[in-house]
Amino acid sequence: MGNKLIFAAVAALLMAAALPAAGQNVGIATNLADYVSYGTLNISASMASSPHWTLEAQAKYNPFTFGAPGEEDFSRRRQFSAGSRYWPWHVFSGWWLSGSLRYQEFSRTADGSPVTTEGDRFGGSIGAGYSYMLGKHFNLDLGMGVWGGYQLYTDYSCAVCGDVLSRGAKYFFLPDEFVVALSYIF
Repeated sequence: MGNKLIFAAVAALLMAAALPAAGQNVGIATNLADYVSYGTLNISASMASSPHWTLEAQAKYNPFTFGAPGEEDFSRRRQFSAGSRYWPWHVFSGWWLSGSLRYQEFSRTADGSPVTTEGDRFGGSIGAGYSYMLGKHFNLDLGMGVWGGYQLYTDYSCAVCGDVLSRGAKYFFLPDEFVVALSYIF
């Protein structure tokens, strides 16, 4: 038992020592364009799984409302996604294609209308873009995509009264985020 533990510790140390020589394998990013969209807070993490693929996870949160009382305009949401990117040249550099599975909880009004729609969306997204290397550890990612899936929703007559106008479920197909992300690569 003791020899196996020593062997495992030595192997872990050797792998940790070799990691910097293997290149930059982990990145964190924030999409600056989401902050323009009602101040949506966001973070994503990615990890190289091969010379041409990264695995990614992303979270977004927007609790904010804007406007005068009774005339608020908002697009609140919580969103989680997991997926991957394919890099034709090598990870974290150049062109990329992406795909992900996504869950979104949303609440929104339409252009000052008192009607509020809340619900859940389940689906997938595809996208493409380009990653510019700004320095040894920083990248600027530009891209865009589309996503679609299934949505469960409830329409309310106003944001605070809770009177239900309708409920339903439908398929959706929407433009996805516009990416202007700043990444730090470890």
